[in-house]
Amino acid sequence: MRDIDSDILKRAAGGDIEAFEDIYRSFSGFVYNVALGITRDRSDAEEVTQDVFIKAYRGLRGFRFGSSLKTWIYRIAANEALNRYNKSKKEQSRRLNYDDNIEAEPAAGSGREEIMQSDSEKRFAALLEKLDQNQRACLVLREIEGLSYKDIADVLRIPVNTVRSRLKRARQALLEKARKELGKDGLREYTGIA
Repeated sequence: MRDIDSDILKRAAGGDIEAFEDIYRSFSGFVYNVALGITRDRSDAEEVTQDVFIKAYRGLRGFRFGSSLKTWIYRIAANEALNRYNKSKKEQSRRLNYDDNIEAEPAAGSGREEIMQSDSEKRFAALLEKLDQNQRACLVLREIEGLSYKDIADVLRIPVNTVRSRLKRARQALLEKARKELGKDGLREYTGIA
């Protein structure tokens, strides 16, 4: 991801579509990765990415350069992904309640079953899914996106010490859940940690 020239930012803020496309090309990949890491669903991540850039386009006129463009877009992405995740969880809960009442057979070859992931990705996704959404957001921004503690604090608008404690609790919870699911021998084989 490259830095955006201030001239491009000013042109984009003034409504120049080509300048905004340059911003989109520079940031869309990492926005998608943040969204995917938080929502754990490809279609939700795609929708979040679209929503982020719609909001960014509309909000760019009001951008005051008080923080970096990267931090500003990260903040929008994290908030949108968390909102989408919460919405999806509510919809999933409603669907499960409906499915419990209506015993329907799923269509063969539909949905997530078609998307094949490696065994370790599936395990990690399952463990990540069990974390609190705030812990998951911090973990994704730190471990997957590589943000510093300060950048995460800026993105999520929380103190740095809150970031540290959420990451510590997330890591502890992941390790504990992995131990329960894999057993001590399986965990050692999977991660090299006993």
